[in-house]
Amino acid sequence: MISEEYELQVQLAGDTRMTQWFGNASYSMHINCGGNLVTDGKKTYDDDTGETTGPASFHNDRGKNWALINNGHFFDTDRLNYYNVTNSTKLVMENVELYMNARVSPTSLTYYGFCLGNGNYTVKLHFAEIMFTDDKTYSSLGRRVFDIYIQRNLVAKDFNIAKEAGGVGKAVIKNFTVVVTSNALEIRLYWAGKGTTSIPFRSIYGPLISAISVDPNFIPPSESGSSSISIIRVVVAVVVAGAIIILIFGILWWKRFLGWERSVGRELKGLESQTSLFTLRQIKAATNNFDKSLKIGEGGFGLVYKGVLSDGTVVAVKQLSTRSRQGSREFVNEIGLISALQHPCLVKLYGCCMEEDQLLLIYEYMENNSLAHALFAKNDDSEKCQLRLDWQTRHRICVGIAKGLAYLHEESKLKIVHRDIKANNVLLDKDLNPKISDFGLAKLNDEDKTHLSTRIAGTYGYIAPEYAMHGYLTDKADVYSFGIVALEIVSGMSNTISQPTEECFSLIDRVHLLKENGNLMEIVDKRLGEHFNKTEAMMMINVALLCTKVSLALRPTMSLVVSMLEGRTRIQEVVLDKREVLDDDKFEIMQQYYQHRGDNIIESQNLSDPTGESSKLFADTSSSGEQIES
Repeated sequence: MISEEYELQVQLAGDTRMTQWFGNASYSMHINCGGNLVTDGKKTYDDDTGETTGPASFHNDRGKNWALINNGHFFDTDRLNYYNVTNSTKLVMENVELYMNARVSPTSLTYYGFCLGNGNYTVKLHFAEIMFTDDKTYSSLGRRVFDIYIQRNLVAKDFNIAKEAGGVGKAVIKNFTVVVTSNALEIRLYWAGKGTTSIPFRSIYGPLISAISVDPNFIPPSESGSSSISIIRVVVAVVVAGAIIILIFGILWWKRFLGWERSVGRELKGLESQTSLFTLRQIKAATNNFDKSLKIGEGGFGLVYKGVLSDGTVVAVKQLSTRSRQGSREFVNEIGLISALQHPCLVKLYGCCMEEDQLLLIYEYMENNSLAHALFAKNDDSEKCQLRLDWQTRHRICVGIAKGLAYLHEESKLKIVHRDIKANNVLLDKDLNPKISDFGLAKLNDEDKTHLSTRIAGTYGYIAPEYAMHGYLTDKADVYSFGIVALEIVSGMSNTISQPTEECFSLIDRVHLLKENGNLMEIVDKRLGEHFNKTEAMMMINVALLCTKVSLALRPTMSLVVSMLEGRTRIQEVVLDKREVLDDDKFEIMQQYYQHRGDNIIESQNLSDPTGESSKLFADTSSSGEQIES
């Protein structure tokens, strides 16, 4: 559906009066999108290297009979030159110069042809997917899907460049016959939210085009020589049209921005009745004006400080960045959900602070850091670094996490899917009791719907396959994540293996391999020696295998998991599905991903929290060894 702002643009661009200003009409248009000037036989393709940034921007160069408008903003990147891209794969095609660069947009990319003579034209759109690879690496899994409109008519829906071309790095040219009736041509590429968004790294989505060629299907009338007056008219017309369109877009964008600010403000105002409010003066006093020495964590949306309130209560203060829209949404989401939840296995929220430009959450302080720190922290000379979890404690932690999730899924008035269950988000109090934290990504689970379709969020290695591949979200996604955490508790190893072997690239693959070989008990943490309950260990492993079934229908509910862990329900021996066993293709792709995840795929494993540590509401880790991301 074309918005009102686009209709305004078309009206401005296509007004016949502009043709009168320009003088003689033109009868062709050739653009090397995102690239330099290129000559192909008798055709010369204009360069299109002008910087186009911001959520709404207009670009036109003097002397050219076309302009482009970009709409949308890549919120996952701060790079200003992100709208022109260069090939990252081998190109196999004729006229390769046209495909070495491309123009991209996060939402909508529109090219306008000005002052074209009326008549029938052939429009050729040149495409080549140059941002994915054709090998078996992680970057070959990306899918770019968008729609194509010409003269406001949908001419190609769900267009996939690589699929149409027969692979990445190959050219495909789409030909269309177009009628120009008002001296203007509009070519619009629009992303409708389909395909992948973070492969091979963040902000790889939206329309991409390599070149545009427009030629008449008729013999143009003879053109007289251009006079200096015509040139002046061209310059004046382009400047005026550009200024008007920029002004319109500026007003529209500013209205959208103010609307978002007011919307968030209203949401924050509505939270005042749901939780206790602290003044900024109280929080500054508690944290010694956010003293760096009291910083105990750093997440993608702010910092976490240790503080002491005036009554002596020790707290953890989570400071969210107001510059991040997602951070503000997480703030609203976290307060709105956790303030309605009360359970011994959920971290307690004391209140919040919303003053000046500060968004602060005040939680109970957790003396023993996170479960990830307890399981994975490396040994050094400091005794503080070593937190030994005996078997009884591990079993109690596992049962506690299960009870917390059962409450979220089945017992609370609000049925909630956490979406980011991992060892980092399970905190341990002074008695090593577990408490689930970080509800910034949590979603309400509508009981009237079978599932939620939502943008993927969470942490690699813990996301259920149906959610990771299709965005199909149910509470069984949390069950899968719990199964991974349960295996980590038993083994003392992170699910993400830093150096995968030819036999396995993750902890769950290692468990499957040991089960096939009949050596399942070898997965138990060697630090426990013989001091563990073998019956309980086998029970926890089998429960974890049930929870991590590929088919979500075969995964148990969390209330059933609690019953099995407490010995009230018998566990049948788990039979592995062949789909769950590692094959060569799966290994090659995932091995390549884990080798390069810190370079060009993603800065950390957390999809929406670049550090994966936004919920560190626990003791100072400065002398507690290295935290392993999980």
